[in-house]
Amino acid sequence: MNLAIILLYLAALILFGYIGKRKAKNAEDFRVAGRRLGPALYTGTMCAVVLGGASTVGGVGLGYKFGISGMWLVVAIAVGVLLLSLIFAPIIARLKIYTVSQMLSLRYGVRATQVSSIVMLAYTVMIAVTSTAAYATVFRVLLDMDRTSAILLGSLVVIGYSLLGGMWSITLTDMMQFAIMTVGIFLLMLPFSLNKAGGWQGLTERLDSSFFAPGAMGMDTIITMFVIYTLGILVGQDIWQRVFSARSPQVARWGGAGAGIYIALYGIAGAVIGMAAAALAPGLESKDDAFATVAQNFLPAGIGGIVLAAGVAAMMSTASGALIAAATVARVDVIPFLTGKPAMQEEDPESDTALKADRIYLLILGVITTALAIALTDTVTSLTIAYDILVGGLMVAILGGLLWKRGTGVAAALSMAVGSLVTLGCMPIFGVLANEPIYYGIAVSLVVYVVASLATKPTDPAVIKTWQERLKA
Repeated sequence: MNLAIILLYLAALILFGYIGKRKAKNAEDFRVAGRRLGPALYTGTMCAVVLGGASTVGGVGLGYKFGISGMWLVVAIAVGVLLLSLIFAPIIARLKIYTVSQMLSLRYGVRATQVSSIVMLAYTVMIAVTSTAAYATVFRVLLDMDRTSAILLGSLVVIGYSLLGGMWSITLTDMMQFAIMTVGIFLLMLPFSLNKAGGWQGLTERLDSSFFAPGAMGMDTIITMFVIYTLGILVGQDIWQRVFSARSPQVARWGGAGAGIYIALYGIAGAVIGMAAAALAPGLESKDDAFATVAQNFLPAGIGGIVLAAGVAAMMSTASGALIAAATVARVDVIPFLTGKPAMQEEDPESDTALKADRIYLLILGVITTALAIALTDTVTSLTIAYDILVGGLMVAILGGLLWKRGTGVAAALSMAVGSLVTLGCMPIFGVLANEPIYYGIAVSLVVYVVASLATKPTDPAVIKTWQERLKA
């Protein structure tokens, strides 16, 4: 029964991909769904793109180990979505661009800031790789296949529906995935697992008191989660690309705020499910086995299949979102920057050539992502490096450009270069997974940005005028 539900789910994804293809008539449709998403579609797709394997399987695992304190990883993501939506999304939506690097070029008027696109490409590719490897673990168990075959099967589905209609297909599949995640986590897994454990009273009787302490994970770890994930959400291309798809700045603000609230509740639900798993199945070898253990062993067969589909949905929605983000960055920013060609925003997005080229880039990036997922058995290190450089190196220049009129292009380029170098330089000293590299990177990047901005000439008035005209549009 569980296997049949998963296979039916995969077939439905392809069907929604074909429906999305009918809507993707040009490159703007393919990249940002024609900037036409209303509140319901926008909120659902924003939830789906940020709630991946780490938030679902990982969130339940943290609840299994730390109790209610395990919610903080997902809550940190929720805070990032809320801040982005309430403060920055209306500005971003008005710019009518496709990438973060385009925002930097538009704001500062300095070509050197385009080097940020290389970091953004690495970040989005690694997000796609980790999500690909994550959903393959479910296929390995359900379909009794080796890791490589499981990755190839999942990638074929994700690349297939993404290739058909781009952001339109991804949005429609995201809505199905959002519905499955909501039903699977809130309406099935949470009440069933809690009931099996004897309700909240049963948890208090079976679990140590530390499971009910919000700070059980440790304040250093909790603070680090907010630094990495909250700030990472603010500047990630995969998240910004969803903002670009909003029908209006108001949809981006309030639809995103609704998504942030939902994500926080999702994190709390995952932690409670993890607590129920700790009561029902203590002694698991890995905390990340808690999700599948509850789904397979403590839920009825059909319901267990829906819950497993919810886990796969979370991972696939993140993978497809990262994949189209990587393809867009490569096509719009990286290749033009490396070849010295004009910026891609000068191209007519209505042309058939642009749409075909976008599909080719997505296919190429999909193949690269699949190959990396097969080759890399430990993707955590690569993802951490990309995430740390994104936040430690690029964040100050990005947010500074949105918030501070005096920020200059020279300062942005210097802060990105120095912040990235300091972040990377600290890794051999403190360790790749340590907290210090990102802290030092942010601190040095901020100092350089402020000092260099005050020490250099203000941004060209013509550049500022163009920027302000975009914001008023």
